[in-house]
Amino acid sequence: MKDYEVYSSLKVPKNSKIIVRLDGRSFHKLASDLKLTKPYDENFYRVMADVCNDLFNEFSASFVYTFSDEISLLLENIPFDGRVEKINSVIASFASSSFVMHYDADFKKPPAFDSRIIPVSDEDILKYFRWRQDESWRNCVNSHGISHLKSKYSNSQANDIIKGMKLNEVHELLFNDGINLNDVETYKKRGIGIYRKQKKVVGFNKKENRNQTSYRSYVYTDWELPKFSDEFFEEIE
Repeated sequence: MKDYEVYSSLKVPKNSKIIVRLDGRSFHKLASDLKLTKPYDENFYRVMADVCNDLFNEFSASFVYTFSDEISLLLENIPFDGRVEKINSVIASFASSSFVMHYDADFKKPPAFDSRIIPVSDEDILKYFRWRQDESWRNCVNSHGISHLKSKYSNSQANDIIKGMKLNEVHELLFNDGINLNDVETYKKRGIGIYRKQKKVVGFNKKENRNQTSYRSYVYTDWELPKFSDEFFEEIE
């Protein structure tokens, strides 16, 4: 019967890096059930950052990035011998379990993530994360826009007003009503990143009778991400 398994032998290309992107399934309904604060719920984002930390450590990721209910993992050491079926199922289920573990709530329905794999070259990495960071900015503008409109109009009226508006038009609408998105916290505009940093440790070497400096790596949660650039990814390698 094993021969009947679909795609069980499908593997990612050898010697390639991959990005695994996770998306929350029906998280719009989940947000309603959990009564999340609009446009941004701080506790939800703390939980998402915790999930990303768990994913980073469990799967030895090079970089993990999240905004809204989306998570992207950059993997250089491919797990499960590159088996697509295994990577997608295990990472998505691990993220779902981590979310439930960190979120102190009585869920009406079990939260779930879906998963997809994107093989990337070194040149593609910056392009991909710039693309997702641009989406984070669009999400920020639109989330603040619809939330602000719903504070003034009915839900249907607000949806009709924002429908078809360009990003700069929503931005201008907010600005004219005294909401400057430049003042919004960085993570809401650019997302959250998880990666390794080096910290300097000064200790005393008894044998040599002198202070000695060493560097240790630690997992860092960056709530103040810059706009992604070549320099950023060179620094976190």
